[in-house]
Amino acid sequence: MSGLVPIAVNISFGLIILSILLGFYRLARGPSLADRVVALDMMTVSIVAFCALFAIRTDDTVFLDIALVLALVGFLATVALARFAERGLEKMTGKGDVSFIDDASNTSSDTDTEQDKEPAQS
Repeated sequence: MSGLVPIAVNISFGLIILSILLGFYRLARGPSLADRVVALDMMTVSIVAFCALFAIRTDDTVFLDIALVLALVGFLATVALARFAERGLEKMTGKGDVSFIDDASNTSSDTDTEQDKEPAQS
């Protein structure tokens, strides 16, 4: 490697290590399970990028295979954690179908018009 590539690889290594450290901080601090899942996914992507950069630096394609396997495992871990979080939310709310949309349609608000407040006539 010659020219600008080694400099770019070294700068990229530094930025990726910084992103892994920031992800670890968010993983440790939380505050919610969703934050921790996103931090873990970000760390996985950063480690995959680290493997790819290491493959560029060493001119060894084995690290690309490792990066591919790690990306697949990271995806499966994210799906499993999301499923776990969804089931935990179902247990807390007691509902089978959990949606993240407020059920504001069942409550009346000050913005309702007179037509909305009238009962339907048959």
